[in-house]
Amino acid sequence: MPSLKNIAADPPPETKSRKVFDGSFLVLLALTLAGGVAVGIVSGWGRVGDILLETFGFLAVLAPKIGAGIFIAATLPILLPRDRVGRLIGRESGVRGLVVATACGAAIPGGPMMTFPLAAGLGVAGADLGAVIAFISGWSLLGLNRTLIWEFSFLPTDLVWTRYLLSLPMPVLLGMAARSLMQRRAA
Repeated sequence: MPSLKNIAADPPPETKSRKVFDGSFLVLLALTLAGGVAVGIVSGWGRVGDILLETFGFLAVLAPKIGAGIFIAATLPILLPRDRVGRLIGRESGVRGLVVATACGAAIPGGPMMTFPLAAGLGVAGADLGAVIAFISGWSLLGLNRTLIWEFSFLPTDLVWTRYLLSLPMPVLLGMAARSLMQRRAA
């Protein structure tokens, strides 16, 4: 996926080799092994086997969704006209672009396996860093699917409305802050 400097830049080269065993993988591997050993000592090695089976079952369910999300991220820059994306949610789109990105993020019903690849694809397709941050923050803070189905079902209505209204301006403000930081970096 694009780095912060590559967002709204030219699309990356067609083929780019990526390390499978990078630093973040090694940290996750160490934490996983430590957790497995701890569970084995506390609850027995049979429980570790049960957790492994559950994990691979969950991975089998999740892998197609992750694959679809990554495929969408790879196809967006090809399918969406860069100039139109730039006008709608690019660097020069102003607050309107941040509001559009926030609304789109809030409307996305999927989980992170769909949202993050989509955000990266929008960045490569012409969205600027501020719009990408507003999109992700809109999904995270204002997700309509989660709010309507889960929050209103389990929490008092006044709490949900208060949380939602307080969160409403945040994605746009975060997008503005990101644009400001990028302008300072460029200067």
